[in-house]
Amino acid sequence: MKIVVLDGFTLNPGDLDWNELRPLGPCEIHERTPASEVVSRARAADILVTNKAELNRETLQTLPALKYIGVTATGTNVVDLATARSRGIPVTNVPAYGTRSVAQTTMALLLELTQRIGHHAQTVRDGRWSQCPDWCYWDGPLIELDGLTLGIVGLGRIGRAVAALATAFGMKVIACTPTPDSVPPSVRLVDLETLLRQSDVVSLHCPLTPQTMKLLDAQRLSWMRSGALLLNTSRGGLVDEPALADALNSGQLAGAGLDVLSVEPPPLQHPLLQAKNCIISPHLAWATRAARARLLHESVENIRAFLRGERRNVVN
Repeated sequence: MKIVVLDGFTLNPGDLDWNELRPLGPCEIHERTPASEVVSRARAADILVTNKAELNRETLQTLPALKYIGVTATGTNVVDLATARSRGIPVTNVPAYGTRSVAQTTMALLLELTQRIGHHAQTVRDGRWSQCPDWCYWDGPLIELDGLTLGIVGLGRIGRAVAALATAFGMKVIACTPTPDSVPPSVRLVDLETLLRQSDVVSLHCPLTPQTMKLLDAQRLSWMRSGALLLNTSRGGLVDEPALADALNSGQLAGAGLDVLSVEPPPLQHPLLQAKNCIISPHLAWATRAARARLLHESVENIRAFLRGERRNVVN
């Protein structure tokens, strides 16, 4: 069976290899595929692998040879699952490959907001310490995490990993989740409004669905404590971004650490790019080499299972 990878660059920019995949069939691996070329590149594929290249209803209807779709991610919103199911095409994903990496990035954003190491390191490189009349300096308040309350929205694998890291820093952890299973003993469950009103830091770890779109709108952002911090390493669409920019610029919230936005890459005029004390990283939480290596391996294992006639990580 012919295998076509539509957009392999972000998964493997060159520090990994495709040697696990190649023995499974003739391979055609593209670094990127613009929307205008998806159909022409995918037409001959029996097995199609995508990360962000969209496979909508119209596209899938033009691919009569297609037998399998592998998404090299956990989220599968780039594929019309219903159309694939109606044609008997299994769609697979890779859950849990980046749990530790995303949790680590969440805490990195929190530490930058509270300790501002990156900012101060830049001032040192700029020569400010060398010219300082004192032996030390800092810009604005530095915040100790011990004793603060972290509110986690969504207590899946990543949410629980963040809870463990926060507990190690001495934080109190509360959470709200629609599936209250495997709740760590150190975590207290509350409803969303209580969480927003009681947390010093709010961290989002839930999927983007029609129900969670703009979950934190202007009203819910107003429930957050004055001076609270917001973290989002999940999906940008969970937050009403203009409302968040207003809350930051007005001083209602003290800061935000974001690894995701609703449009990626963002337009230069995006309201959060110039918002006060808003740290934005370019959707890199998943991208440690260890996490990408797991993602590539598990993606290949999904295809191997399909070729054996087995269902593995099938989402439709």
